[in-house]
Order: sequence, then structure tokens, then C-alpha cells
Amino acid sequence: MAKVLCVLYDDPIDGYPKEYARDGLPELSGYPGGQTLPTPSAIDFTPGALLGSVSGELGLRSFLEGLGHELVVTSDKDTANSEFDRHLADAEIVISQPFWPAYLTAERIAKAPNLKLALTAGIGSDHVDLDAAIARGVTVAEVTFCNSISVAEHVVMMILALVRNYLPSHQWVRDGGWNIADCVARSYDVEGMDVGTVAAGRIGLAVLRRLKPFDVRLHYTDRHRLPADVERELGLTFHASATEMAPHCDVVTINAPLHPETQGLFNDELIGTMRRGAYLINTARGLIVDRDAVVRALDSGQLAGYAGDVWYPQPAPADHPWRTMPHHGMTPHISGSSLSAQARYAAGTREILEAYFAGTPIRDEYLIVDGGQLAGTGAHSYSTRS
Repeated sequence: MAKVLCVLYDDPIDGYPKEYARDGLPELSGYPGGQTLPTPSAIDFTPGALLGSVSGELGLRSFLEGLGHELVVTSDKDTANSEFDRHLADAEIVISQPFWPAYLTAERIAKAPNLKLALTAGIGSDHVDLDAAIARGVTVAEVTFCNSISVAEHVVMMILALVRNYLPSHQWVRDGGWNIADCVARSYDVEGMDVGTVAAGRIGLAVLRRLKPFDVRLHYTDRHRLPADVERELGLTFHASATEMAPHCDVVTINAPLHPETQGLFNDELIGTMRRGAYLINTARGLIVDRDAVVRALDSGQLAGYAGDVWYPQPAPADHPWRTMPHHGMTPHISGSSLSAQARYAAGTREILEAYFAGTPIRDEYLIVDGGQLAGTGAHSYSTRS
């Protein structure tokens, strides 16, 4: 019997939903590019339900208990003597989400002698110390592509919200006003702007494709250059680095994984090279930018706006300066946790668990670390400190 420790975010403040705004989800035939959707043998949940919170349990309880395994679900991960830490000592599998990450540090991994699989229900396994997982032979897997389009949609929404000054304008309506001049004094058209993405993987490329119809000039940087036909199709300008690209853009969106090469990338120096009044969007990871450099740039006007849904740590403390800095459009980490995405990452989580318990290979595209080394998507996207 295996103990499966699952760390999920809290239920809504008014309780687990009894009904939803929509009846069901659109059916998808596959992901862009041909990758198949998750293919578990079965699911024990209704697509469109809230699965990522504690009561949702990712739809896993009957499946796991039917196989004789123990499932522990908690949201308590950061307090002293947290429930997560108490159960970690004898857990074989840890599941958490990027939106409410159970940080598997080297210290925690050392205290988990039975740990064999760290599974991310979503995309992005930087909350796991990959070097420690490699050293200990822990497999790290995630549900690649499950919420890439969800995040790309969120990026486009945030670009438009900032450039068009949507959030302050909406607030004037809520406050009973009709202050047109106040609303439009910071409102511009996206048309004709230069927009660049740091990384053009599944999310970054999806953002570029969605922005193309807005008649913007598109730029990108990535360690893996896109095929020439894609560059021609979208009219892309390639830059060898974020440092080279940033001065040419009115909007920069960060869609790169967090690793030693990207941590702290957008600091005072790099932000200072951007066009005055540029916009920065970050739905990747909070540590890719310097927290206080962003605040300073908004205060000085170097940045006209900053939006994103990633913070460090997560959840962000109440006194985090991004909550109160000017001209921001921050949300909690929700871009990849729409109800649509949850159905996919819950199904993918079960698919990975089915393979693990059956002793069959986990899909290569789901793997981050396996056999004591970076593997699959991890070998393509991550680097280690060693």
C-alpha cells in the first residue's frame, strides 16, 4: 500500500459548489501540434467540477482507495508542523499544484525516505528541488500541455486589460462614476505595438498565435529557435536573448520555466533597457523578476503596467508589495486552473498514477526527472545547478 499525499488549495469561502455557471465543457480532440489529451483508463469526476480544491481531491479518492492505497488531502503546507510535513515522512507519492505548491526542498526530500514520485497536477515543477530529486532517484512528473492554452488566454487578457486601462475603468463603474477622462488618460490601442515573449514553447507560441490578429509586431527569444515556416507565418523577429529583445518591445510577456538561467532575469538593469511606458506580463514564475525592481519601475513610470498571477512565495503574504503597487493587474495564481484546465490536469494526474502503479513507462512528455537525470520535457526545458 502506498501513501499518496495530495496538497490542494482551500475550498471556496462559501463552501464547495453545489452548482456551476455552465453545464459541462466543450469537447477537445487534442492539443495543438498533435499531442493527445490525457488518456487514463477512466475518470471518477464530472468534467467542469472544481477538482483542484481540497474537497475536489482531483477526483482520485475512489480510484486510489479501490487499489488499496491511502490518500491524504490537505491545504496545510506552510505552517509550523504542517499536516504536509507530518505526512511527508512516510509518503511514497506527493501531488501538488503550481497554484498552491508544496515546496519539496532538499531538506524536505531528505526527510522523506519513502518518496518515489513527485507529481505536479499542472505545468511547472520548479517547486521541487530537481537536483535533490536527481540525487535521491525521485521521479518528477507533470501534466504537460494540460493548461498551456488556459495560460495563453490569460496572458492575452492581461495585455489588453493593462494597455486599455480596463481594471481602473471598471472600478469607476462599480463606484458609481462616469469618469471618462480618468479612464482613457492611460488607455491605448495594442495595434501597432511591438510585443515579445521570453520563451516560445507551448504557452509562448500560443500567445504569439493569439496576438497575430491584433496587427502587432511580434518578437520572441528562446533557447530553441522556432522553425522558419512558423517565423514566416507569424512574422516573428527572433532575438538571441531577453536582454537583446527587451529594448525593442512595448509589451513583454514571460513564458519561461524557472531555472538558474531565468531566476532574477528582469532586474533593475534589464527593466531599465525597456521602452519607457512598456508593459510586463508574468504568468511564468514570480522569481523570474526582481520583486522590488518591478515596484520601483512602476513608481518611476519606467513600466506603465505589470500584470501576472505568479508570486513568491505562494500564497503571497498580505503585505506583499505587489498587492498595493500602482498600475498592476495581479491575480492569484489562477491562469492555469480554470475548470476546463482542471479536468485535463486531473485526468493527466490519474494517467501518470496508473502508469506508476502498473510499472509501465510514464509518457515521455510528462517526465521532468527520471532515472537520476533530467528526462523528457525536463531535459528540454530545465537546467540544474550541478
